Amino acid sequence: MSETLPIQTPLRNKRFPFHLNIEPRLSEPPRWYPVAVSLGAILVALIIGGIMIAFAGGDPFRSYLHIAEASFGSIGVLSDTIVKATPILLTSLACSIAFRMRLWNIGAEGQFIMGAFGASAIVLTPILPENTPAWIFIPVMILAGMLAGALWGLIPGLLKAFLNVNEIISSLMMNYIAIAWVNFFVFAVWTEGGFQMTHQFARNAWLPRLLDYASTIPVLRGLTTHLGFVFGVVAAVILWIIIYRSRWGYEIRLIGDNKHAAQYAGINITSNIVLVMMVSGALAGLGGMSEVAGVVHRLQTSPVAAGYGFTGIIVAWLAKLNPLVAILVSILFGALILAGREIQPSGVPKMIQGVILVCLIASDYLLRYRVTIVRTGKEA
Repeated sequence: MSETLPIQTPLRNKRFPFHLNIEPRLSEPPRWYPVAVSLGAILVALIIGGIMIAFAGGDPFRSYLHIAEASFGSIGVLSDTIVKATPILLTSLACSIAFRMRLWNIGAEGQFIMGAFGASAIVLTPILPENTPAWIFIPVMILAGMLAGALWGLIPGLLKAFLNVNEIISSLMMNYIAIAWVNFFVFAVWTEGGFQMTHQFARNAWLPRLLDYASTIPVLRGLTTHLGFVFGVVAAVILWIIIYRSRWGYEIRLIGDNKHAAQYAGINITSNIVLVMMVSGALAGLGGMSEVAGVVHRLQTSPVAAGYGFTGIIVAWLAKLNPLVAILVSILFGALILAGREIQPSGVPKMIQGVILVCLIASDYLLRYRVTIVRTGKEA
């Protein structure tokens, strides 16, 4: 009963005859309210980021203007922004479906890396001959990448479902195992001349890019956007339909909202934990496949293990776990990463991402509690 009582914080100074009235929300806020809170959190984060940039000796207004121009100023840089947004989109979708069921999958980074490994193994083992047509090569790489990511998500899923092991710890530790695993192959088994990379994939193992069609459509010359972004958009649409328009999606949402009610309704929580973690891993694995086949065209640790899985967590929260909104937010974060390469100090973009995440987490308080300022002596 004490949780339902309002928390009153009096401001006893006579100049401020008010107190804060804080009480849990007993009903869902209007649909526009979460959006407004998120936008407000972003605005506060940008203000804080601007202050930090100013302390570092920079001009906040010019910095933010440069980010906008360097990411959306022309069709060429917009194409590069979408390339950066592609892995972020797929890892954010991986986080969204798990977080929707209150499974805190922090292992999207490792699942992303293993997806890149699985897709690369098709080329480097080689499982398929080098002259295999692209229409066979690409689907097999997709399946291998998704399978590798799903298996990497299966491990913490089984530990959570059957042994109640904290999935935050287990999935996070799996990230480091994935990096060590890929490093072994990159530095030893598949290394090219002792360098920290494998040899370049054959062209039939590359995802199609817009510039590949520039000979017939000249306006596409120099545009690096590849088929992986289409994978991300299609996956977002399918995931939205699953979560909001299917029975399984209803089960996921019910388990996330009230686990005991889901048990009472006869929903198998154990199998759902395992399945959701596998689907989450498969989406992250698809992101890893699209990165090696669409951008890097070889397996190497540095560009593959670039923190996309952790950025996907921020994007998923910012999108309020909505797969369609994640498309737009991923593009915005892709812009921040792309333009951030030209901003000094080099840690500014990651600092802004971190501030945004902190502000978003803090803003959730306004979604769970109703805060009002009341004049002393008057009822709330």
